[in-house]
Amino acid sequence: MASKKTNQSKETEENSSSRRDFIKKSGLLTALAFTPPSLVMASENKWDEKIAEYLETVPLSIEVNGKKHNLNIEPRTTLLDLLREQLHLTGTKKGCDHGQCGACTVHVNGTRILSCLTLATMQQNAQVTTIEGLSKGKKLHPMQEAFIKHDGFQCGYCTPGQIMSGIACIKEGHANSREEIREYMSGNICRCGAYHNIVDAITEVKEGGMLS
Repeated sequence: MASKKTNQSKETEENSSSRRDFIKKSGLLTALAFTPPSLVMASENKWDEKIAEYLETVPLSIEVNGKKHNLNIEPRTTLLDLLREQLHLTGTKKGCDHGQCGACTVHVNGTRILSCLTLATMQQNAQVTTIEGLSKGKKLHPMQEAFIKHDGFQCGYCTPGQIMSGIACIKEGHANSREEIREYMSGNICRCGAYHNIVDAITEVKEGGMLS
């Protein structure tokens, strides 16, 4: 009887230890998920050695601009960092990195999203389109041509996100007036203030039926 109680006690202790270990790992990974990669790299020598085993890579199958990629990535990698740092598609810009400026806008399965707020691991088997995937060879996308025609940019940093959102704005059915375009493009910030010309470009593409 005493032996049975001893075994039960050991089993209870092991289960408790496993739960504590699980909570510890989950808490660490959650904290790291919200830690900017640059900060992690800058202080990597200060992290506990056990972090390496917690940050196991995960497989990701994703299609970007028509090309299939089978990758192994860290769970905390954002779609933006995956595109820029691993796939070297730097057209998608990192502006605020907090989902407030719209510079990182891409299309996932035909829907516009903010790639800085999206974990890459959540896009398993997704189809992603970036600014690099719009043109066909040397032939620019109609929205790209319209932005050039109407001078819809100055410094150009926000332009990729503006163009991706402009296309989505029309496809979503939210470009029926200049006021509606302004409302549904309000998530894309242009520090140079080229808003009027951006609306002109989107209006021309919409009225010309260039995306139908």
